[in-house]
Amino acid sequence: MRCIVTGQIGVEKKPYIERVRQLAGEQGEHVGVYHVGDMMYSEAKDIRLGRILDLPLSRLNSLRRASFKDIITQSASGSLTPEKNIIVNTHATFRWRHGLFSAFDFDQIRELQPDTFVCLVDNIEVVHHRLHEEHEIDATLKDCMVWREEEILATELLSQAVTGSKFYIVSRGRHESTTKTMFRLACRPAMKKVYPSFPMSHVVDMPDVLAEIDSFRAELAKHFITFDPGDVDEKLLLERAIVAAREGKEFLEVAPHSFGGSKSNSGKPIRVRVREVLDIAGDIDGQIYMRDFKLIDQSDMIVSLVPELPGGVPGLSSGVERELQHAWEHTKEVYVVWKPKKHPSPFITETATKVFKTVQEALSYFEEKGMFGERNLFGH
Repeated sequence: MRCIVTGQIGVEKKPYIERVRQLAGEQGEHVGVYHVGDMMYSEAKDIRLGRILDLPLSRLNSLRRASFKDIITQSASGSLTPEKNIIVNTHATFRWRHGLFSAFDFDQIRELQPDTFVCLVDNIEVVHHRLHEEHEIDATLKDCMVWREEEILATELLSQAVTGSKFYIVSRGRHESTTKTMFRLACRPAMKKVYPSFPMSHVVDMPDVLAEIDSFRAELAKHFITFDPGDVDEKLLLERAIVAAREGKEFLEVAPHSFGGSKSNSGKPIRVRVREVLDIAGDIDGQIYMRDFKLIDQSDMIVSLVPELPGGVPGLSSGVERELQHAWEHTKEVYVVWKPKKHPSPFITETATKVFKTVQEALSYFEEKGMFGERNLFGH
């Protein structure tokens, strides 16, 4: 597959993609990786690291075109070393001192003939932290939220302009499993794509239920390409900010991400201004709503876990119900693992392809139907 991976500055795509390349090598696959930013700096040796976006747009565009020309030449099927699978690390847009501007040229994108476009996203407070660690710029959490929306939209429009290509949103997240998702999109695109659905906000204080959900997510990630909504979860950040505001606190501390060779991997907590989080409350809710439905749309099927909460109450949140309905209405396969002793309502049974009593029962069914990917992938 020929993949173009975009994402706003602060997502740290380079170490993430290098980890994807390493995973591919461990599976006996070669993935050619092209970091457009590095190639532009190589073309412009007079530019100090971190300052390339301060160049006049005319020179910036010229450097980008030269880099893309090299990528097209080096990776083409007629070259001396044609590459079956490539990942091009670039951006779709920039929101910088010049304002908002594009970071691509349609003619070169079409000439490259990508099969897949991926917009990589991450928790906004982590993106904001990395952005200010690496660049001399003053951007708010709101600025970063807006830029993320612009990057997703521009990447999707790029995909629509290239006939036959597919568009995906992938969360970088905190866990190693997300690099496996990217590897599989690049090298195992025929694998089934799954949206894991489960309650989130109202079970955060239930460790046993959370452990059950984490096990469910991990099992699906072993066998499918999973687009997990929990890999980016800013709702918890917002809820913590609301509590902190009531307590008169000015800052929150959040844990940094800790995998994928991150340059900002000091392990120190990230300080986030409470007021800035409250200012993006509407953006957080709106983007969760938009992003989760897009993750369902790019999947082949949804698999929902409904745990039993204390008192025998079904752990069926309004979000899970809406996800199941959206998937059914968009003709996805809908599978539900119903754990409570209380029987599910017709609104579950009549809109589900199949209902299971346990995760293992569901996995056995998927295996029997030949839905699993290669069994030796990553030792599974």
